[in-house]
Amino acid sequence: MFRCILSLLAVLCLVPAPASAAQPLKVVATFSILGDMVKNVGGDRISLTTIVGPNSDTHVYEPTPADAKTLAAADLVFVNGLGFEGWMPRLVRASGYKGTMIKASEGVKSRTMIDDGQKITDPHAWQDLSNGKIYVANIAKALCQADPAGADMYKANAAAYTKKIEDMDAWVKEEFAKIPREQRRMITSHDAFGYFGQAYGLTILAPIGYSTEAEASAQNVGKLIRQIKKEKIKALFIENMSDPRIIERIAKDAGVQAGGELYSDALSAPNESGATYLDMFKNNITKMVAAMAQ
Repeated sequence: MFRCILSLLAVLCLVPAPASAAQPLKVVATFSILGDMVKNVGGDRISLTTIVGPNSDTHVYEPTPADAKTLAAADLVFVNGLGFEGWMPRLVRASGYKGTMIKASEGVKSRTMIDDGQKITDPHAWQDLSNGKIYVANIAKALCQADPAGADMYKANAAAYTKKIEDMDAWVKEEFAKIPREQRRMITSHDAFGYFGQAYGLTILAPIGYSTEAEASAQNVGKLIRQIKKEKIKALFIENMSDPRIIERIAKDAGVQAGGELYSDALSAPNESGATYLDMFKNNITKMVAAMAQ
């Protein structure tokens, strides 16, 4: 019996040990909306860190030493681009990151806007779901190049996610088709919905420009209040990552009620109604249509 056991052990020693599982790709996304897109494509082959989390304002974010450490260890970094993450060059210098940085908005037809008398590029391209598909394609391409062994999975995930985005886009158009075009008007905290309005036929006004770093002037606020009264605009919304006081003041002075909270530059916490990119649209459109239908 003892000789049999020795023989068995000898045979087992000749069998090669299974190769250890490949380590997940260390991936960084700059803000929560982009992070959700990356997670949908990358699945469990990536280890994802998002720098600016839910309900947080990317415009005014101040990177931390921990962010620099995370970036230094990353295999791949995804940014929105279009000037959205103004603090990113500083963070890259501080971290010493030399790896690949992917601009998720690459290939988007950007729009310009006038902000404080200057012509600038609007960075909020994800607010048009057709641009969301471009983001997903860029994410999938970058992951496939960084991790060829996972390419089939990344492509399959991207295709399935793109179909969901297309379905959401069709639903958004159906919902707004119920609202007469002259009633498709709304006011939000800052000018983050330009691509959205362009894609879905809405007029969107805001007391603050593209960045929440700016402050609303008394002149702009007064002009908005007069316009609300004159045109009987009913849809006023607070954004989850903006100071609500300016919209609350406008609503009070104009004699209308704010229509709830929208998600613009950041997702909600996981247990709230805007926890994913697609949930964000579901929440926003439901509230917009209800307010505009009054």
